[in-house]
Parts: sequence; structure tokens; C-alpha cells
Amino acid sequence: MLVVEDDPFVRSALIRHLTDAAHTVRSVGTALEALREVAQLRFDVVILDLGLPDLDGAEALKMLRGLTQVPVIVATARDDEREIVRLLNDGADDYLVKPFSVDHLAARMAAVLRRWDGGRGAVREREEVLRVGGLAVDPRRRTAELDGRPLELTRREFDLLAHLAGRPGEVIARRELLTEVWRQSYGDDQTIDVHLSWLRRKLGETAARPRYLHTLRGVGVKLEAPPAPVDGAAPWGGPGSGQPV
Repeated sequence: MLVVEDDPFVRSALIRHLTDAAHTVRSVGTALEALREVAQLRFDVVILDLGLPDLDGAEALKMLRGLTQVPVIVATARDDEREIVRLLNDGADDYLVKPFSVDHLAARMAAVLRRWDGGRGAVREREEVLRVGGLAVDPRRRTAELDGRPLELTRREFDLLAHLAGRPGEVIARRELLTEVWRQSYGDDQTIDVHLSWLRRKLGETAARPRYLHTLRGVGVKLEAPPAPVDGAAPWGGPGSGQPV
């Protein structure tokens, strides 16, 4: 989880108690640092203080919602009902009025996570193994196979492959890949190109001779099954294909 709190004493106390409760915690003291963290990492919960030095927490909340739907618990000294309603309407999942006990925070976190997990549970139940040609991607188990052979993928490679496999044959814009896979609203196309290159290598293909991954310059990327070999012709990568086995 991510703790966004500029008061070093409050932040230290939260980190200590949350760590003691077996949570993995990262912490920052400004809104901009929080946005960078959320753009680069995935969190289960964000605890957001409103009185930040660089940006009001309410504005930071709106910006966070532009990057991710991770549950956000607002920690605030403001107890005005209209303010709290506005925060909830702007995307906060819950709020705590300072000062609060660690037990109170733990109970609110558990409730938020139950709701969040429950909302995703229905989606997970519908998820099945995604099959494109000889490629099989299992989003629930986070495993992938090519022609029955397990693929050793990094977390980001798997996320990229799974996103493309969910919409086979469809050209996915690079901006969407940055938003959905990298959780960034902006970025360098080179990041996508590098990961595509690594993924192609593990799929046994190259940009010059693609099988599954096809890049449309200036448009996006698509994943589709390779065409079936013509009768009598050697499959891609097989004897007589001109490609290494």
C-alpha cells in the first residue's frame, strides 16, 4: 500500500503499524511523488492525506483517478460534511477524520478491500484462458504457453501479452497500452518497443518476420494467430522454413 502523508511523525507511525500488520508499505510526502509511484507500481490501497505541501489532496485525488482505480482512503482533519461528500463523489472510497486509531484504519482498509475484491471477483469468474493460435494465456494464474511450452515472462511482459490476447486481431493504440498496462497517462513509445522486442524473442519471432505480434507504424499493435501452413509447406520455424528451429 501507499501512504501519502507529509507529516514525518504521522507517516512513521503509520508505516510502523502497517508493517507490523504484515502489509508492504511505500510512503511519500507529496502529491507529485504519489502520482509517480502510482504510475509505476500497482497498489492495493492508497492512504491519502489532504494537507500536502505541493498540491491539495482533493486535486491529487482527481489526478490519481486519471491514472488508476486503486482504492483510496482519504485521511483528513476536515470534518465538514459537504467536503466529505465532494471527496467521495470525486473518487474516494472512504475517509477517516484525524486523529484516528490504527485499529480504526485497519477496519476501514479491510472493508474497502472486501468491496474492491468483491467487485473484481465477478470479473475474475468470467475470465478464461485466452487462446490465440498456439498461444494460451491464463489471466487468473498469470501463466502463458506457446504450443504447450511454458513461457517465462516478466510481470510487465505478461500484462502486455494478456492485454493484447484479450482482443485478438484488434489494433491496440499505444496510448491505451501505456494507460492500461503501464498505468501511465503519458510515456515514451520506446518503453513499449523494448518490451515488444523482448516478448517477440520469447515467442520465437522477430519484427521483420512476425508471427503473433504485428506493429502498425504510427497506429498501434495487434496480436493475431499466424496463418495455417499451406499443405506440404513447412510450418514457421520448422525444417525448410529458412528459420532456426
